[in-house]
Amino acid sequence: MRLLVLGGIRSGKSEVAEALVADAERVRYVATAPEVHGETPDEGWSARIAAHRARRPEHWRTEEVGTEPDLLADLLTGAKPEDVVLVDDLGGWLSAVYDAAGDWSDPSAGDTRIGALADAVRACPAALLVLVGTEVGLTVMPMTESGRTFADANGLLNQRVAAACDGVAMVVAGEVNWLRGGELVGHAGGREQAPVPVAAAPVRDETPFVFEGATAGAVLSTADSGDMLSFSPGLELPLPDESTAAEAVERLLTLRLNGAGLGGLLPVVRFAGGAQGRPDPRPWQQPRVLVLRGDRAGAFAAADQRLEDVVEGTGTIAMLAATAGASVQAIDCPESGPAELHDALDDNSVDAALTLGWRLADAAANEGVDLLIVGSCGAGSDAAAAALVAVLTGGEPAALLGRVVNAAGFVDDEAWMRKVAAIRDARHRIRARSRDPHAILSMLGGGDIAVATGILIGAASRRLPVMVDGPVGIAAGLVARDYGAQTRHWLLMPDHGDNPTVKLAADVLGITPFLQLKLGLGEGATALATLPLVNTALTIAAATPRAQAATPADEGLTEQERIEAEIQRVVADSPTAEMPYVKPSWED
Repeated sequence: MRLLVLGGIRSGKSEVAEALVADAERVRYVATAPEVHGETPDEGWSARIAAHRARRPEHWRTEEVGTEPDLLADLLTGAKPEDVVLVDDLGGWLSAVYDAAGDWSDPSAGDTRIGALADAVRACPAALLVLVGTEVGLTVMPMTESGRTFADANGLLNQRVAAACDGVAMVVAGEVNWLRGGELVGHAGGREQAPVPVAAAPVRDETPFVFEGATAGAVLSTADSGDMLSFSPGLELPLPDESTAAEAVERLLTLRLNGAGLGGLLPVVRFAGGAQGRPDPRPWQQPRVLVLRGDRAGAFAAADQRLEDVVEGTGTIAMLAATAGASVQAIDCPESGPAELHDALDDNSVDAALTLGWRLADAAANEGVDLLIVGSCGAGSDAAAAALVAVLTGGEPAALLGRVVNAAGFVDDEAWMRKVAAIRDARHRIRARSRDPHAILSMLGGGDIAVATGILIGAASRRLPVMVDGPVGIAAGLVARDYGAQTRHWLLMPDHGDNPTVKLAADVLGITPFLQLKLGLGEGATALATLPLVNTALTIAAATPRAQAATPADEGLTEQERIEAEIQRVVADSPTAEMPYVKPSWED
């Protein structure tokens, strides 16, 4: 578990962080602030350091980073799985970064080290990692150049580290406010909070739930969800095989490629290697698209986008699904009320939607589906996703909501203004309420985002990768992360489509698109459009011969014949089941 504790000067942030690790038998305390020596030592600074030292228990082991900031990333990645590590604080580390760079005039001078530290936090294998960070962005802009440099770089540092953590807290006047992940923590600052659910994964009923006719034309709803399942934060879900993912990338270096390599598609091979648990991942043979519609009342909705074209096998998604060899499943989600006036869903509807989503993923895994794609076509889904992302990340609604295009294809600025006002009203309405994932789905998310969240949780529980490419899918990723932090590691994003909601949420989740084409084909359609390219990259990675000598079976074959023989072996090793055909409208 990785936790970030932010706060201002004398806010009590260090005391809170120390309380989080107080029950550990051994703690590795990493001190980042160097003592100031010389002819005129800073006695006040030395007194602060002495006070910190006196507060630490004797059985804690202190490790100094001081004037060598690069040591911190090495220390984190080199931690042991049983370690409990406390880093105090990131502000001191950042000061050492700029002292080492020798340039306090350029805020970007520390970008490389900040990125490396965020990666080290994300990769840290310690059982518990708590980092203390200084929040300086709530005051006026500093008057000095070095002050502005520190403030700008510190804001970036806090964002990058927060995105790599499972929980983030803000300490103000000694009061702890969990911005995210507070449900994962048993206590903070000596105050008891909700207990951490252990092994709280949903339990299926005795009869496996299997959908019939999972092709275009099958519309499912929450009435088909069966008995309710129980969802609560702290779910223990599997992770992709990181060692195999790294091996898949290393294996590419041994292949006899004609060019420099796969370039921007290399992360796809790494992701597939971890998800499939093999260093030579195979192309995805049985993808399935889950198209969600959950219409909304009130100002969130601007236009009624219909599900009928998906059901009838027409439209962009059906055409692209036929090209990619994917089955299509349409899901009619619960309608949502006007979130600017009252909660979008009641608690029972949220439970039903989560259950339906989990069972959709579970049924897909039972049927041999090896890749899920989440799509959405509900009215107002973009505004609901923007509202949810704004609440969970602190983003500004006007900056998150893209332009609104009406049914005639024209930009509708008045509809955009109504949506932004509705999102702000919804945020104001819930300002004092809990931010736990179930409450967020009830207050703002609505039916389609709740079903999508259940899909992501269910897919992670079955080690099933999911491609997301739009506001609903990525917003569900934020909520699913708060149920089980492992869910985000099963998400693959082809392109953010230049959508501000998607870009911010993906950045917070630590998901980087492997393409930057700014495709705006509609949610789910971009993933389908890129799937053939993705499978081509995986075919190249799996079928290209290694640089060493040919196997005995390939002796006497030309280079092209060896490649074709390897492709045949890959195909034979990944038999393709008979997949339903979705007839596109242009074949009529």
